[in-house]
Amino acid sequence: MLAIELTTRTETLPHPFAAPSIEPFAEDKDSSGQVIALLGIPIEHITLAGAVKRIEEMIASRRPHYVVTPNVDFLVQARCDAVLRRILIDADLAVCDGTPLRWASRLLENALPERVAGADLVPRLIQVAAEKNYRLFFLGATPEANAQAVANLRAQFPDLNIVGHYSPPFRPLHQMDNEDIAARIRAAQPDLLFVAFGCPKAEKWIAMNYQSLGVPVSIGVGATIDFLAGRVKRAPVWMQRTGAEWLFRLCQEPRRLFRRYAADLWHFSRAITGQWWRTRSFRKARRAPDAVQSLVAPTWQRIQLPERLDVEAIRQGQRVWERAASRHCLLDLNDVRFIDSTGVGLLLNLRKKVRAAGKCLVLVAPSPIVRRILNWMRILDLFVTAEGAVEARRAIEAEPHEPADASLTGDTRDKLCWSKLESSLMEGAV
Repeated sequence: MLAIELTTRTETLPHPFAAPSIEPFAEDKDSSGQVIALLGIPIEHITLAGAVKRIEEMIASRRPHYVVTPNVDFLVQARCDAVLRRILIDADLAVCDGTPLRWASRLLENALPERVAGADLVPRLIQVAAEKNYRLFFLGATPEANAQAVANLRAQFPDLNIVGHYSPPFRPLHQMDNEDIAARIRAAQPDLLFVAFGCPKAEKWIAMNYQSLGVPVSIGVGATIDFLAGRVKRAPVWMQRTGAEWLFRLCQEPRRLFRRYAADLWHFSRAITGQWWRTRSFRKARRAPDAVQSLVAPTWQRIQLPERLDVEAIRQGQRVWERAASRHCLLDLNDVRFIDSTGVGLLLNLRKKVRAAGKCLVLVAPSPIVRRILNWMRILDLFVTAEGAVEARRAIEAEPHEPADASLTGDTRDKLCWSKLESSLMEGAV
């Protein structure tokens, strides 16, 4: 009866919105592809092996992607750097490069499976590249470290296909000769581009250039080229596993790292404690098979989210999230009275998937608690919001390809416009 009433009321909607049908979904405990938001940055539940598999899929697609490896320093910088925050959020893959992030995920009741350090990921990718003849390009670090890393790798893997390496002169990002760098990379046509400019310079450079370069996978690799060159030693395995690798690095470069580590620890601890306080739960979530429902029409869908948007609710609605990018998506958050870090991660992940499919995601009537959490994480401005479904559908119909740089309602003084920020970055203003 409900479906008939919905059909009757929506037949008068203007094209392309046709009458919806209601699709209840049974519980699904599969948590693959789950994301947790740490200080507003979505980190995927993925292992090292899973990350390598995803990157191989990106290479096979031949479309440009970029991968980020957030650690504590990334997240602290992103709290104040809107450009870096947007880059990390929009990355095709974000992995946990830092044991403190794993500790934080446990505190927030959704533990990440393991640390996926860039210094482990890159050597594994190099091994795979040697086996499958992927083309590699190393960009950055000092000329001596870059050349030594390439020489070491060629000695270790004679069949490794290193198609180029270059260490440009050290300059601020907006003063770099990007045309020359891009010409070298395009001529080499690599499958994997490793960029060692340091954070946030590497991530910003990649975000500005990866689409035009056409490289299937670009990754900021930090000090990994120095590791490969043998100029900087990694901590013993036991220190890596116990989360003490930072102490080993500190002993190697105390003057450079002490102040940064101390500041990062202070700011990260305070911020994560604040996130835990705002998203804590004192009662066990109720579980119901119909916690998530979806009203589906030919070109749009409206997903009714439950009162508690937490790990259990997300697991129950796994099939809904998997199908969410097939149409324009209206997320009804009016009834949400509790949202945890995994719930925020879901919103960010859906936004990414829907936008990648050329569709639009709208948050319909987000409750005060949802607004407060998203605003505290400094990501509310990334989402389109609307007071009702009719308003949301009209907005989608009017601007189907302008998904998420401005809200339809509320205060717009601090809205993030990526194109303007990118232009400012190019001009050296950011």
